[in-house]
Amino acid sequence: MNAIRFYFLVFVLGCNVLTARAEHTQVRLVPSAASARPGETVWVAIPLHMEAGWHTYWRNPGESGMATTIKWTLPPGVTAGAVRWPVPEKSVEAGITAYIYKNEVALLVPLTLAPDLKPGPVELKAKLSWLECAAECVPGEATATATIMVGPSTLAANDAASVVAWEKALPAAGLAPTTTAWWEAGAATNQTRSLRLQWQATPGVAEADFYPEANDDFDIQPATEKIPGSPELIQLRKLVKKSADNWPVEISGLLVEKFAGATQAYEIKLPVAQTPPAVGPAAGSVAPPVIPPSLWKMLLFAFIGGLILNIMPCVLPVIALKILGFVRQTEDGPRRVRKLGLIYAAGVLVSFLTLAGLVIGVKAAGHSAGWGMQFGNPQFLVALTLLVTLVALNLFGLFEINLGDRVMGSAGTLASRQGASGAFFNGVLATILATPCTAPFLGAALGFAFTQPAPFIVLVFMLVGLGLATPYVILSWHPAWLKFLPKSGPWMERFKVAMGFPMLITAAWLLSLTASHYGSRSWWLLLFLVLVALAAWVYGEFIQRGRTRRGLAWLAVLALLGGDYFYVLEGQLHWRVTRQDMSAVDVAEKNVSDGIDWQPWSTTAVAQARGAGHPVLVDFTADWCLTCQVNKKLAIEIPQVKARLKQVNAVTLVGDYTKLPAAITDELNHYGRAGVPLVLVYPVAPARSAIILPEVLTPGIVLDALEQVSH
Repeated sequence: MNAIRFYFLVFVLGCNVLTARAEHTQVRLVPSAASARPGETVWVAIPLHMEAGWHTYWRNPGESGMATTIKWTLPPGVTAGAVRWPVPEKSVEAGITAYIYKNEVALLVPLTLAPDLKPGPVELKAKLSWLECAAECVPGEATATATIMVGPSTLAANDAASVVAWEKALPAAGLAPTTTAWWEAGAATNQTRSLRLQWQATPGVAEADFYPEANDDFDIQPATEKIPGSPELIQLRKLVKKSADNWPVEISGLLVEKFAGATQAYEIKLPVAQTPPAVGPAAGSVAPPVIPPSLWKMLLFAFIGGLILNIMPCVLPVIALKILGFVRQTEDGPRRVRKLGLIYAAGVLVSFLTLAGLVIGVKAAGHSAGWGMQFGNPQFLVALTLLVTLVALNLFGLFEINLGDRVMGSAGTLASRQGASGAFFNGVLATILATPCTAPFLGAALGFAFTQPAPFIVLVFMLVGLGLATPYVILSWHPAWLKFLPKSGPWMERFKVAMGFPMLITAAWLLSLTASHYGSRSWWLLLFLVLVALAAWVYGEFIQRGRTRRGLAWLAVLALLGGDYFYVLEGQLHWRVTRQDMSAVDVAEKNVSDGIDWQPWSTTAVAQARGAGHPVLVDFTADWCLTCQVNKKLAIEIPQVKARLKQVNAVTLVGDYTKLPAAITDELNHYGRAGVPLVLVYPVAPARSAIILPEVLTPGIVLDALEQVSH
């Protein structure tokens, strides 16, 4: 503890001997869940509400002040994790730097319930101590309590939305920009030594800073300097030594970037080099951006990539429906077949134009756009899962929608109808299901498009859509090529039902993606779909086929759908309230595999691994990317590759793109990609660029890359 803080605290304690203590801060406990199952983790927010003009302190209070402390009283089987602190404000008065919170702040703490915890109420009690300051400083103390139920299901608390909002004030973990630190050349005294901290600033940043962690052995005092004409912000720090120990070998804290009306921060921990980085990219930074080939080449790649999408697993269920449509069309006149082929193409092109407009709008708003970005939206996943389930139920024959029917919507049956609406909707559905997939040639074309002005984005997306639609347009304009298909007959009904199963598998896959947004609550979505299926069966069996009084049947359908939505979707799933963004620890646990130690990706992690003499394999992936999952199972997480990774002593990092974090979007764009998969293999030598692997991997491709970086 330095002298300034020591005398400050002596002064505070002395003042409080003479004055009555008056607390100007109120605290409470706000669990994110009203009930939880044994083995789960519940986030608890601890809001501190301060009166106007008063403030409390961050975990490193700075040269004055005192951090808030929490002492838990918890029943056996409940364990509190580390406190997560929101980004503080920096205050400098009379040359004294402090890191403070004003108005209201919420500290967040994860509480883990033991797997064998008995059902029943669990009382949570936390005793908080803090220092609150205005014109004077007084210590505060309070005890806050809350209760959660341990039982067979998880139920969000009434204040769950508030907890989600408070989580947005937390700094990012594991996604910091490229950052390096080194000792500045020059004389050092027994007490001071200059340290430089450098990172690649986010475009549009107005101000940047570094808030260091508290340390009893040294203190990092601020002295900011921006190099004129440089795109990088250079932070100059003077290290004030407090003990006779060696100089620190690493530093940690918050990297803070400020924009007009907004602040973003990153948790960092990185080694301190003895010399500046070599001229050129900072250590651990990625290779120079890939220079895109000519526009004509990118347009050709877009068209070929769209063609290949037709054989990707994402689109296979829709291809099955198109095969069924072609069988039905063999007996139609050529003119009608051509018309339906063009309408299908129109559905594809309109959908791709809509996606292009979405990308342009996201970029115009100042955000990063990525291929398949809608799959990071939980509400979109819920709606699409429902839609695909209805398509499957219709193929199974649970219900049919004829002209004039207005209930249940037309989405569930359009994909299997013979007319123009069915052809158009097939094109829309094919496009939607194609977006979580990327194909050879497609990644490069989209990566080029996402960095270009709006007209080029539209042009590339149109070429991808043309590639996706072309095979069906060609077949519809050459009916003679359809002679290999059997004549229509009773087998078509059985084929239609059989095609419901791949569509049902697609619905199950979409359902699995919601777990990353809703956690254990996602099983309520399964119940919601089951009740929707029951309503569809009642509708088809008793209303369409007229096997009972229609009034009673309609009442049953409306009761099922109404109760299903309000009780399950709104009351239990809370589908508009997602769980917190995954921390770096969550990402690592999510990607555990036998034999491969996956760690969360960051440019700092790449720099540290290469600096320690390790080659690095980075897998940018997402739950909704089927190509990524196939690559991992068939080409990465296999015995030969695992053994080779151990032989070369490689570090394996995973960049989870499921929720489209901006840092990974920027990294993908840097390599000319607009989406996942992207697998990189870094050699140890910083001067050598990363090896970029193709979208579709084989074991030989991965082993060859590891062989190249082992020399």
